[in-house]
Amino acid sequence: MNNSEKFQEALKQLSDAYAAQLPEKFRNMMLTLDALPQNQWDEEGFQTLYRMVHSLSGSSKTFGFPALGDAARTLEHHLKMLGEAKRALSSTQRDQVYEQLAALNQLAIRQEHADADLAGTVSAESAVAHASCQVYIVEDESSLAVELKTQLSYFGYDVSVFYALNDFKVAMQQSRDVVVLMDINFPEDPLGGIHVMNEIQRGRATPIPVIFLSAHGEFDIRLEAVRAGGIAYMNKPVNLGVLVDKLDELTSVKAAEADRVLIVDDEVALTDYYAAALEQAGLSVRVANNPLHVLNDLLEFSPDLILIDMYMPECNGMELAKLIRQLDDFIGIPIVFLSAETDMDKQLAAIGMGGDDFLCKPISPQHLVSSVTSRIRRSQLLRSFMVRDSLTGLLNHTAIKDQLAREMARAKRHNKPLSFAMVDIDFFKNVNDSYGHPVGDRVIKSLSRLLKQRLREIDAVGRYGGEEFAVILVDTDGQTAIKVMDTIRHDFSLLRHLAGDIEFSVSFSCGIADMSDYADVSKMADAADRALYQAKHAGRNRVVLADGESTR
Repeated sequence: MNNSEKFQEALKQLSDAYAAQLPEKFRNMMLTLDALPQNQWDEEGFQTLYRMVHSLSGSSKTFGFPALGDAARTLEHHLKMLGEAKRALSSTQRDQVYEQLAALNQLAIRQEHADADLAGTVSAESAVAHASCQVYIVEDESSLAVELKTQLSYFGYDVSVFYALNDFKVAMQQSRDVVVLMDINFPEDPLGGIHVMNEIQRGRATPIPVIFLSAHGEFDIRLEAVRAGGIAYMNKPVNLGVLVDKLDELTSVKAAEADRVLIVDDEVALTDYYAAALEQAGLSVRVANNPLHVLNDLLEFSPDLILIDMYMPECNGMELAKLIRQLDDFIGIPIVFLSAETDMDKQLAAIGMGGDDFLCKPISPQHLVSSVTSRIRRSQLLRSFMVRDSLTGLLNHTAIKDQLAREMARAKRHNKPLSFAMVDIDFFKNVNDSYGHPVGDRVIKSLSRLLKQRLREIDAVGRYGGEEFAVILVDTDGQTAIKVMDTIRHDFSLLRHLAGDIEFSVSFSCGIADMSDYADVSKMADAADRALYQAKHAGRNRVVLADGESTR
């Protein structure tokens, strides 16, 4: 059974479960109507009945009961008119509502499920193409080949070197998912690299990505390189930073994290339906059926978008949206109302309370996924300008401090370890003074890239300012954090940076604080900063754990 068939089966099961709940829904509506006083207006009781019918009108079409949905919508409008008078129902009015409820019940009993209404499929697209991170270097100059292999290995690439074209051709008979770094000039053929790649590319539906290396840059050679499948052309000596940037574009060593959606709706069947549709499309979903408990879900799940029903008991959607907008950490998170409410004035009022969009029930899986994902993409783009450093793409100073606060709160709730590291490039002013600020920027980008590649998806990296970085190591105690950061420190110190024809290396110092020793974000950050100062005072190019332990 493929994914689409599994999804259809899941929707069929949800529809069957919804149908099984309908008799209880109608029973509760009847009991609520019976409980309304005969001689006085009961606002709370009447609104409870209205909310039940409103919910039925929005959910029944979703689960394959279109006629029931239309009839429920008619009763909803009738109840709305009665509610505006705010007077106890007369005997005639009460009988009319009874008759409409009975008719709804009969529709539910007689109507067969409209399975065709549930036939909308949502294709799950992979968020990231998992390209290989294996690199083949074909270079007869052994010193250059070995140096490139060593440098690229620090960035997590699996590198193989071939000094002869024939050896490379033999290896390519068994290889498919590789990126090739190909020299052009070989002793037996000045354009040997281009000729061999033409031979290998011939007949392939998907060309092998190849980056050509050459000491020359003539137009005709560059043109032949393009025709041989070249996606980049680099002059020797090779600028490692530019090369790694290009390899990062071509390969993916980490899967992208799924976008997170929080659904707040008291209707369990509906939330299960929407969750199934969104999860089928590759999103991560958490459901909150009780709006009073949503704060914990916000803090623990940190959603990229929140779907909220308009009408819920104890706390309606507009109130909840207004409450969320008063939380600094979630002031920019998209809030989308999902409701059967068709009154435009009420929709606008809901958006005025902090919502970003309004989707009317029933909604097809395709429409839901499209609306949610497009809204998340726009939000992420806008947020990236506010929370990302423009040079490195890392979290900026404010964002990494906010992330530390969230991770500390989560670690304390779940009794998990957490470490915070401060990193500073040693003698960075000398780099700028000696080689210029553009070279200094490339050094900063090299360290940022190395940190991102070596750390896990759950960890967070930020540029604290200038040549200073901050790292949050989730579920990691101080001793483990020392080992992780010291390995990165060692490898960074071996990287070769290029300024014109001059090669040079730099190192960094690091201070680490373990959360178990500190009560809040400020104290933990101060401790990491003091440990960083100790590392620099002790000679630099070392890692120090707050309160004294050092490794080099």
